[in-house]
Amino acid sequence: MKPRKLLIKLGGTLLDAPDSRQRLAREIAAAAAEPSLRIVVVHGGGKQMTRFLAERGIESRFVNGLRVTTPEIIDAVLKVFAGSVNAELVAAFRAAGARPVGLSGLDAGLVDAELLNPDLGQVGKPIRSDARLLDLLTGDTYLPVVACVAGDARGNVYNVNADQMAVACAASFAAESLVFLTDVKGVLDRNGAICPTLTCNQARTLIQEGVATGGMQAKLEAATDALGKGVGQVLIAPGALAGVVGQLLAGQAVGTRLIL
Repeated sequence: MKPRKLLIKLGGTLLDAPDSRQRLAREIAAAAAEPSLRIVVVHGGGKQMTRFLAERGIESRFVNGLRVTTPEIIDAVLKVFAGSVNAELVAAFRAAGARPVGLSGLDAGLVDAELLNPDLGQVGKPIRSDARLLDLLTGDTYLPVVACVAGDARGNVYNVNADQMAVACAASFAAESLVFLTDVKGVLDRNGAICPTLTCNQARTLIQEGVATGGMQAKLEAATDALGKGVGQVLIAPGALAGVVGQLLAGQAVGTRLIL
């Protein structure tokens, strides 16, 4: 039987607390042990990055939710996203019995990017992804753990939005499902109730009507992009819910499911 491919994106807030990080590592490791599943993890780390910079007296500036990335800050991006956050998550997966491999988009040209806007500094937009490394690793029971740093063939390094990084990897990996584990319960409608299912058109309407803004708007835009690139479904679910990974894999209604 052909294995199911799943990409899980973990928000930095969920990884900041050791208890949350370790619980999610246990849940994902248990899923990755299933022979019928091949799992890739992509993670952010914005909260940790802001704290790292603040401790060094460097102010974080954002434009449309994207961190302005000067040469000084791209150095911090490597130290935090591809360094401490990635290593701590890899260590948690090891402790949970998985075979994790810490990566970034720089490795083997996993994700190439181009400059998004010169005013933002070294912020990149993913333009291509080569999933052969992910297929190689998951096919031999390893668990790729990818930090949201990308590059290009000229040796440039880019800070990439973690949701966009997840979409790029999920599309090239031909993932059946892309799961965003977040610090919210799901996508809310205009009455504040969770939407169990959304189509791309319904998601766009929530954005146009100003119901979905900020981080949720970015999630919905990433989700519709993923569906347009062939990902079967996108799930936006509460990472703080114990057992959430198992519930999602069992097909239980948790959070919001987005479909074409």
